[in-house]
Amino acid sequence: MKDSNFDENMTIGAAAASLQKPDLRSMDLDDLTGVMERMGEKPFRASQLFDWLHHRLAESPDDMNNLPKALREKLKAEYHCVPLKTVRVKESALDGTRKYLLELGDNNVIECVRMEYEDWSSVCISSQVGCAMGCRFCASTLDGCVRNLTAGEMLEEVYAISRAGDKRISNVVVMGSGEPLLNLDNLLKFIRLLTHEKGLNLSQRGITVSTCGIVPGIYALAEEKLGITLAISLHAADDETRKSLMPVASTYSLKDLMTACRDYFHKTGRRLSFEYALIDGVNDREIDAERLSKLIRGMKAHVNLIPVNPVKERNFQRSSPDSIRKFKTKLEKNGINVTIRRELGRDIDGSCGQLRRTYMEDSDKC
Repeated sequence: MKDSNFDENMTIGAAAASLQKPDLRSMDLDDLTGVMERMGEKPFRASQLFDWLHHRLAESPDDMNNLPKALREKLKAEYHCVPLKTVRVKESALDGTRKYLLELGDNNVIECVRMEYEDWSSVCISSQVGCAMGCRFCASTLDGCVRNLTAGEMLEEVYAISRAGDKRISNVVVMGSGEPLLNLDNLLKFIRLLTHEKGLNLSQRGITVSTCGIVPGIYALAEEKLGITLAISLHAADDETRKSLMPVASTYSLKDLMTACRDYFHKTGRRLSFEYALIDGVNDREIDAERLSKLIRGMKAHVNLIPVNPVKERNFQRSSPDSIRKFKTKLEKNGINVTIRRELGRDIDGSCGQLRRTYMEDSDKC
């Protein structure tokens, strides 16, 4: 199934990446071996370079002290290997969640989040600068999509946060700004490098990728047969309501989306997660719970209920605690596996895209 928007958006990142030097952090071991060969270096230097980039998390070739100085200078001159600059950090007084605003090499900014648990940390990263999906309850989409992130930039979100903390990062969620399946090539490189045994060696089962429902992307991702979790931003169980919340629903019906989800499970064996942001008076009624139950009944799936974070530019309000409880109970009675997402970072611009937008507004005032 071909979709023109899917193909068009896939080129955004490629165009942006061509404006700068090749990104070392986006290269796998074979790529780095080719770089060493072109530079007249012995192949073992590629393994050393990979170790510095993806295991020791070096910020610059200057840190790679077992590489010859002349080689380090060549790498700096011919390739991009600059860490993301931390522009702003906000820490929750409620739960220790940290939200980072990071500056890219072209001065665009992105945000990512570190969520702390007792013995481990989870990181939520962005896959694009901004977002073009237009979901009406999300701050990320208010200024559109600027470009895709490279695999190296996505990795550097994880690496920058890892350098700043003392707990192992066990889970990575690609659920920040942007639509990952419109940046599929870079997403796949990111996953393979993040899980490489000579890098951070994160388990694929510790990675979740969230999509608003790009049907061709779901089919393409299924063919990779990865061990990751696919999360579908559903937010409504009927086409009419979903269209009012998510413009993507005008391109892909729920029928098409659910067919793609079943194909994904058939090819990967991985349970799907359905994200459902509860909005007062919009999608939190008993009939909505019944529709949702009917939609996913019989699937190996989990529903994650999310009390929506209010966005000042929108007039949506979160459902009441009583409505949330009743919605969850209805799903459970219908045999649906369901949880309510633990709320983290509500006091630090908790909604996706809010910190970046606040920063951009402050910059415009200067």
